[in-house]
Amino acid sequence: MLHPQTGQLEPLLSRFTEEEELQMTRMLQRMDVLAKKATEMGVRLMVDAEQTYFQPAISRLTLEMQRKFNVEKPLIFNTYQCYLKDAYDNVTLDVELARREGWCFGAKLVRGAYLAQERARAAEIGYEDPINPTYEATNAMYHRCLDYVLEELKHNAKAKVMVASHNEDTVRFALRRMEELGLHPADHQVYFGQLLGMCDQISFPLGQAGYPVYKYVPYGPVMEVLPYLSRRALENSSLMKGTHRERQLLWLELLRRLRTGSLFHRPA
Repeated sequence: MLHPQTGQLEPLLSRFTEEEELQMTRMLQRMDVLAKKATEMGVRLMVDAEQTYFQPAISRLTLEMQRKFNVEKPLIFNTYQCYLKDAYDNVTLDVELARREGWCFGAKLVRGAYLAQERARAAEIGYEDPINPTYEATNAMYHRCLDYVLEELKHNAKAKVMVASHNEDTVRFALRRMEELGLHPADHQVYFGQLLGMCDQISFPLGQAGYPVYKYVPYGPVMEVLPYLSRRALENSSLMKGTHRERQLLWLELLRRLRTGSLFHRPA
C-alpha cells in the first residue's frame, strides 16, 4: 500500500513476530506428524471446523495436507459447515481444485455448531450474518452440498464423503441419491457418522444394511468434553426431538420383549 504522506510502499498486514512464526512452524510440524501417522495406520484424518474467523486458516492448512497426502486416496478430510451461506461455494471450489491439481477429495459434511456466537459477533461488529436465515435453509444447503458431492463420487471413484448427521431426513436423502446414482455401500465412498449414544435408531439399521457407520467418541477432560457435547446438541435443533423418538422406540422394544417373554438375552 502506498502511504499518502511519505509516498513509501508499506505492507497491508503486519509481519509475524518471531514467536508467531515459531508457533506456525510447530503447528505445521504437528499436522504433518498426525497426517503421517494416519497414513501409516491406514485411517482417515478428519479436520474439524471452527468459527468463521478461524476457518480460513484451518481450511488452508488442511488443503496443504490434502495436496501432500491425498495423492492415492483421500486420507485427509476437510469439514464443511452447511449452516453457512457460503458452504456450497466452499465445497464446489475445493472439488474443482482437487480435479485440477490431481489429488483425492475428502469431505465431512456437518450442519455447524456456533450459530449463536456467529450471529452475535456479526451484529456486534456490523458485518453480514454468515449463517443461513432458517433451520430449513440450512437443511436445504446441506442437501445441496451433499448432492453435489455425491454427483462427484459417481464420476470419481477415489472421492469420499462422511455424512455426519443426526437428521433422519438427511440420511434418507443420502440413501435415495446413492441408489439413484448407483453408489453402493460396499464401495465405501460414503460414510455415515453419529455421536456415540445418540440416534442409534439411525446408526444400527444403516450398519445392518451394509453401510459404513461410525460412532463418534469425544475424548478429553470432562470440563472440555461437556461444552463440546452441548454444542453438538445445539448444532441440530431436531436432536431433542430425536431423543424423544429414541425413548419411544426403546419403550416399544421393551414391550415387545415383555409380550414375547424375551426380556433378558439368552445366549445360544
